[in-house]
Amino acid sequence: MESLEFIAIVAAIFSFFFIHTWRSNRNNPVTNWPFFGMLPGVLCNLSDIHDQTTTTLKQCGGTFLFKGPWLTNLNFLITTDPMNVHHITSKNFDNYIKGSEFYEIFEILGDGIFNTDSHKWKHNRNILHSLFRQNSFESLVVKTIHKKLESCLVPLLNNTSELGTVVDLQDIFQRFSFDNICSIVLGFDPNSLPNKLKEFPEVAFEKAFNKMEDTMFYRHIVPRFLWKLQKWLQIGQEKSYSECEKIIDQFLHQCISSTFQEQRKVRCTKDDDEPNFNMLKAIVEESEMEKVDRKFLRDNAISLLLAGRDTISSGLSWFFWLVSTHPVVEAKILEEIRAKFITNEENWLITSSLENLNKLVYLHGALCEALRLFPPVPFEHKSAVKSDILPSGHRVNANSTVIYSLYSMGRMEQIWGEDCLEFKPERWISEKGSIIHIPSYKFIAFQAGPRSCLGKNITFIQMKLIAITLLWNFQLEVVEGHNNVCPSVSVVLHMKHGLKVKVTKRGIN
Repeated sequence: MESLEFIAIVAAIFSFFFIHTWRSNRNNPVTNWPFFGMLPGVLCNLSDIHDQTTTTLKQCGGTFLFKGPWLTNLNFLITTDPMNVHHITSKNFDNYIKGSEFYEIFEILGDGIFNTDSHKWKHNRNILHSLFRQNSFESLVVKTIHKKLESCLVPLLNNTSELGTVVDLQDIFQRFSFDNICSIVLGFDPNSLPNKLKEFPEVAFEKAFNKMEDTMFYRHIVPRFLWKLQKWLQIGQEKSYSECEKIIDQFLHQCISSTFQEQRKVRCTKDDDEPNFNMLKAIVEESEMEKVDRKFLRDNAISLLLAGRDTISSGLSWFFWLVSTHPVVEAKILEEIRAKFITNEENWLITSSLENLNKLVYLHGALCEALRLFPPVPFEHKSAVKSDILPSGHRVNANSTVIYSLYSMGRMEQIWGEDCLEFKPERWISEKGSIIHIPSYKFIAFQAGPRSCLGKNITFIQMKLIAITLLWNFQLEVVEGHNNVCPSVSVVLHMKHGLKVKVTKRGIN
């Protein structure tokens, strides 16, 4: 009896100290709990995970080891040290690969450029690099953007201005970018963005992309065995993922089959008329049709669709939010457009050469600032082939995961100075009025080293064309009560609650 009382007293004391420790440390992401590791701190701060990670990294000097639950293999090293990033992405590039875990998390991408290593990655990159360098590709992108601006986006915002209705600009940018990238890659416009303010059409293919991104993030924070079990049982998030995968694969299969049929028709009839250029056709044309791997087309098509949709829409959303809440910056951009870009022609945007875009130095700086503070991909992870020592002195074991936080790097005083949280396009402009070059391992929005983004230049062209058109014609005001704009919990840095704005026509500038 006395032994039972003793056990009860010990259990009560243990429970008291456990509850007290839990209440004191449950929001601390670096508290290493028995069995659960640091996962409870992550789950408690999940809604604000990017900023909490930034705070933790600052407290730990820019690098720390995250320990997951026991027996789950969720341990990883996370860093914001530019020298570590330079080491991982360039100096010791061959030792840091995507790896099998990354491939499983992003399995929807198959053997596309973002998901592969070694010779497969090199093969993908060489083919896509040759396409990106073609003049016809740049011409296609510019023509597609102009067409969508004229036929849909500008009329839609005109209509919105006339009605005085509040709209979600993030949703508009996602639809706009999705239509454009489908036209560029597949030669098919899903028309998800209307030209008048009405109920926006729901495109199953586009909706599947959104749900798929949620699952990708879910797989990052849930032990592998658990989401694998859910996938096997087809329950929860994994059931939704399988449904989305079917929708996406069916759509891409139709597009690829249509491309092959069209190419056969052209060859059989020996039609001299050049078919409309798109990336899918370009890849097929460069190969013998019988030897083209349809899986290769599918995997790279979906990679390009994801990249082209999310990088542009995310970047534009954060850019317009920052500009609309910084009227001085907006005034300077408008002044620069008026002084350096506008001609006397009615369609000055279309008739102006792309070289004129390079004259818009302040606009370029503002776009870089938006991408610095809100990179479309907030974090990146690699797997170490062999054990290594990072420049910071931290040890990396073989087969372990290393993460660098792009979001946190943009908020580090050691990299950007004490004003790192301020939106200052001027930090990108030299005294002579030219753009300051900042190494890619510091300004990491477009990645660094051999895996640097192939579409960096074309991304800036698209964002500048859209920014010029919208800022010159409309004033976008974030609606009152919608000031709590914050990042979503996702593999792409969308806005959690969208971007609600009121649109007003500027009239004659």
